[in-house]
Amino acid sequence: MKRSPNSDFLKVAMVLLLCLAGCKKNPAGPESGAGELVVSMDNGVSTTSTTNGTSFSPLVLNATTYKNANGDDFTVSTFKYYISNVRLLKADNSTYLVPDSYFLVDQSAPASQKLKLTAVPAGEYTGISFTVGVDSARIKAGGFTGVLNANNGMFWDMNGPEFINMKLEGRSPQSPTTGLVFHIAGHKGAANNTIRTVALPFGASKLLVRPNHLPEIRVQVDVAKLFTGPNTAMLAPPFLNPVDFSIVYNRMSGPAVAKLADNAAAGMFTVTRIDAN
Repeated sequence: MKRSPNSDFLKVAMVLLLCLAGCKKNPAGPESGAGELVVSMDNGVSTTSTTNGTSFSPLVLNATTYKNANGDDFTVSTFKYYISNVRLLKADNSTYLVPDSYFLVDQSAPASQKLKLTAVPAGEYTGISFTVGVDSARIKAGGFTGVLNANNGMFWDMNGPEFINMKLEGRSPQSPTTGLVFHIAGHKGAANNTIRTVALPFGASKLLVRPNHLPEIRVQVDVAKLFTGPNTAMLAPPFLNPVDFSIVYNRMSGPAVAKLADNAAAGMFTVTRIDAN
């Protein structure tokens, strides 16, 4: 049977069209779409010695005895804090604010220490920032549900609605009561405002967000840095860095608590690495 020249021509044309279609580049580029990522909050305590230098140990509740910069011994029974308004930074100084990003990190609940961010625009990011606490605009909006529910033990309404931005409780033999109670709360007035924003650059590393990929930002959260920082002295009420548990051992509001919030913002949070990038 004689083959038609037209038939051969059509076959060659179809092969060429398929090849062109397969080689065509995606006009949207590699940064199209959205992805997910996890921010892991690695809570622990750093210690410094003349023999071993500085080491960081995971926080263990009700068991391990740690030492603050003043040399006081302490254990921790409760450690909880809010992270909100998570923002990712790019090299061109543009940012992406993760919508409705409110997280309650609780040392007694390991799952809460993994902050999952979804529907993040694909791209290359150079840093992260977040609020330690709950911003005043959200407080004024009301309607507290989920991690902002009062049942989480991080909310009071004595002088109007207010969140405990960070809570640490424990024990120390240097405390006059042997107890430690630090409830870092307050957003009204400059002297009592404990809401802080922390910006953490990634340095030489870059965070790559793209579809079907789940990178992880590891953030070291150093409890010891709550008790030492840039503010050296405040006369009334007594406050001195490093914190002396024989003097400052129970604070739940006021200027001294704002100084503790300064300590937390100054050195408590550090990006240690980015995994599965």
